[in-house]
Amino acid sequence: MRAGVAATLLCLGVAAHDAGAADDAIERPLTEVPGDAARGRAIVVNRQVGLCLLCHAGPFPEERFQGNLAPDLTGAGTRWSEGQLRLRMVDSRRLNPQSMMPAYQRTEGLTRVGGAWQGKPVLAPQQVEDVVAFLRTLQ
Repeated sequence: MRAGVAATLLCLGVAAHDAGAADDAIERPLTEVPGDAARGRAIVVNRQVGLCLLCHAGPFPEERFQGNLAPDLTGAGTRWSEGQLRLRMVDSRRLNPQSMMPAYQRTEGLTRVGGAWQGKPVLAPQQVEDVVAFLRTLQ
């Protein structure tokens, strides 16, 4: 696990994975409050908060101009476990160093970050949990 991600996860009190397990998931939630799927959906479709639809498409018929640069979110809850979705939200570059997806929780080692946003995560830990809860509903 890269040092920046490890430090972020330790600050959040999160263990990335049990010893000996595959390093493709963050099994423990980032918060003690369970994610709320309705709030998560609102984050996903909001172009000023999650920015998800800039790159992803999904089952959002009311939203025009969905992206096609990243996997379609339809069926995300079938393709990935809760822990796998959480890792993709926290820092997808742990899985693919060339990923264009923002690291919604990583704050170290980033480039070209505006001064007002330096040192701040894109989404709060509860927002990440809300998005994960929503994505799990997409079967």
